[in-house]
Amino acid sequence: MDSRKNISKFSIGTQLTMLGRNPDEQSGFVNPPLYKGSTVIYKTLEDIELKRNRFHYGTCGTPTIANLEDAWTQLTGAAGTVLSPSGLGSVALALWSLTKVGDHILMPDTIYRPSRVFCDGFLAKFGVQTSYYDPLIGYDIEALVKNNTTVIFMESPGSQTMEIQDIPAIVQVAKKYGIKTILDNTWATPIFFNAHAHGIDISVEAGTKYLGGHSDILLGLASANEECWPALRATYDAIAMLPGADDCILALRGLRTMHLRLKEAEKKAIELAAWLQKCPEIEKVLHPAFEGCPGHELWKRDFTGSSGLFSVILNKKYCKKSLSNMLDNMSVFSMGLSWGGFESLIVPFNCQSYRTATDWLETGYALRIQVGLEDINDLKHDLTLGFERLNREG
Repeated sequence: MDSRKNISKFSIGTQLTMLGRNPDEQSGFVNPPLYKGSTVIYKTLEDIELKRNRFHYGTCGTPTIANLEDAWTQLTGAAGTVLSPSGLGSVALALWSLTKVGDHILMPDTIYRPSRVFCDGFLAKFGVQTSYYDPLIGYDIEALVKNNTTVIFMESPGSQTMEIQDIPAIVQVAKKYGIKTILDNTWATPIFFNAHAHGIDISVEAGTKYLGGHSDILLGLASANEECWPALRATYDAIAMLPGADDCILALRGLRTMHLRLKEAEKKAIELAAWLQKCPEIEKVLHPAFEGCPGHELWKRDFTGSSGLFSVILNKKYCKKSLSNMLDNMSVFSMGLSWGGFESLIVPFNCQSYRTATDWLETGYALRIQVGLEDINDLKHDLTLGFERLNREG
């Protein structure tokens, strides 16, 4: 951070232009330099014995990595941040930091599927039991708490189906029993939801998405409050699961425009979702900012904005052949599994086979839509042509 200024007095857009850089230490250059390396040189025997350098080896990080860590810590209001090579990596770091053999954790049934696979496979192998809960459970999650429950994990909105959780209620229950909380805050980012201010112990984020913003990096971030920061940092140091410095430089670049891109994605997504609500091909729109989306009132209460990701349910009359006609020939939208980049994406999903605590009762095909930075009229036109193909017989 630029040490010449107390930047907390500025608005978020201004802060993002200042975080993670200090021209006074960079020979006056605006952007921080790229540090890549493994070996760190010491001047004296005493220095190396006491490990006096901030970075005594490359696995401890570099000034480039530290710039991003420091920027994210200030943005989130955390005690500290560690990075990883992916969003899933940061989910793993957070869970490793707060669990041990014999523990029980609670995960929402709408969780990002790779996080579910990690819990059911890797954590289970090491004696950590996972139970899944209805994301709309709120205070009633208390009934699921066991004597060995150590973590309640949240993801709001839910992956694919967009349910908003009552985070303050769940945090209140967790604190009552001394349980730690983790939130996957990738959809909202710290710009639209302040996780630590809402009592979350560790907040994780896929920087691959809106922080990077250009679909060219893989990156995860985990920020912790004062109580959980030592455990998170110790886990990180033990594993040395750090990202590449090149990706951190790209993330710092993305940080400068993240607010602008988020606001643009929010505006376009709301306009497109409202347009889709009027299309006869659409049975339902699942967007947290819209009435009818599960948890919409909680979104209005707790969030300051929405991003460019939402889902729709097609009319149940359409068959797979019709869906293929639509999706195989899109001109602007592409089919891809990420989101948060500059390009618009559309992918079908069906969560019926892997939800265990809730039932997915929709019979129409579900589509997850990521709204990028293309012109909104081009997006509407591409979908209009897609719907024509969807309705085409044969």
